[in-house]
Amino acid sequence: MIDFDAYVKYSRPGPRYTSYPTALEFSDKFDYKAYINELENRDKSRPLSLYLHLPFCRSACYFCGCNVIYTSKEDKKERYIEYLAKELELLSRHLDTNAPVLQMHFGGGTPTFYNAEQLDKIIRLIKAKFPNFMSEAEISCEIDPRFLTDEQLDVLVSHGFNRISYGVQDFDEKVQKEIHRIQPYEITKNAVDMARAKGINSINMDLIYGLPYQTLESFKTTLDKALTLSPDRLAVFNYAHVPWIKKSMRKFDEATLPSPKTKLEILKYTAEFFIKNGYKMIGMDHFAKPNDELFGALANGTLHRNFQGYTTKGGADLIGIGLTSIGEGKRYYAQNYKDMDEYEKALDSGILPYAKGVYLNDEDLLRKAVVMSLMSNFALDIKAVEAEFKIDFFDHFNGELKELENLSEFVSVTPDKISVNETGTLIIRNIAMCFDEYMIKFKDSKNSFSKTI
Repeated sequence: MIDFDAYVKYSRPGPRYTSYPTALEFSDKFDYKAYINELENRDKSRPLSLYLHLPFCRSACYFCGCNVIYTSKEDKKERYIEYLAKELELLSRHLDTNAPVLQMHFGGGTPTFYNAEQLDKIIRLIKAKFPNFMSEAEISCEIDPRFLTDEQLDVLVSHGFNRISYGVQDFDEKVQKEIHRIQPYEITKNAVDMARAKGINSINMDLIYGLPYQTLESFKTTLDKALTLSPDRLAVFNYAHVPWIKKSMRKFDEATLPSPKTKLEILKYTAEFFIKNGYKMIGMDHFAKPNDELFGALANGTLHRNFQGYTTKGGADLIGIGLTSIGEGKRYYAQNYKDMDEYEKALDSGILPYAKGVYLNDEDLLRKAVVMSLMSNFALDIKAVEAEFKIDFFDHFNGELKELENLSEFVSVTPDKISVNETGTLIIRNIAMCFDEYMIKFKDSKNSFSKTI
């Protein structure tokens, strides 16, 4: 039994750790020249992972924290394709684009806001520059079920897309109205049925808890409806309320947001619900069926986490393409401009639209390994870390382990391993934060991160 009232004390601002160091550490200290040097001298034994950002949406979903441009104008979308072509050409001058591609993901925005012909054009542009997709490559696309046609799916399937992710968030009509995203169950069901009929065998569904007017009872109904669609994976995210960053979130009356106690109850019920119905909890907020490769990766401790979420495709260099995209190399993170004018200006000047990033020193690499293992696998192999980084773990992290003692009811530490128990997975961000060297800067800050609960 979980004492939810006691748990609430752990609700504090903290990173989601899609990267370490987090994006707040990105700056122009890691400059353009250094970024180009990393691209040109990358480890050729590492495959590539491609992320393409398609930023356009027709209208705002008020909960959304993504970098989005709202438009209904076709010329804006066509213009963006022209600049993607410029960016890909410039990338090919600094990067061996004949390297094997292990993963590609289209995110947004709403990728399927582009029509079938436009999607086909974009994919052909990418494959012309990156021709060597591996046979086992994971090729995925985020899809808003409200904007999906047979023709679009035909294009995706014809180009080898084998995973799609549907944004759902909540099936409750009152919640949908408040978040400005009306999406009846029938629309989502039709989108799932269409994909299955086209032979796509891996479907993810995104849900969000913590939205206005959600209750445990209302979310139970959403979960019941989601289960009828039998997705292969589900991502059940904690809503990140950051109105100081996203103006659309200011439209919410904060009194309508569920309390941390209610959110914990929803999360606990969600985990129990999906486990009871044959899914396995993967990482912080994902669930997968037993035949999914994420399930196997968790079992053998090889699950990875990056800006695309949880993946089995570790050891690849992530190349971000498009407005605001983030790339990740062995020792760096790099982000493109968020502003369209700056993005276009850079490309018109014959340079990549790189804005900022961070170079990882040896200590960053060590802590990244620790944080990401905890976030991905709820465990850390201490001996493996000591062998890889040539340290005495207990000496090096003496202070951090003392801080971890405050969470001893959720974590066990032996000479060989750190293990997070089932209830500890609910506050895995708090546990990972103990090893975050940069958190001291944000100790008294309320507006740096969303709350962990």
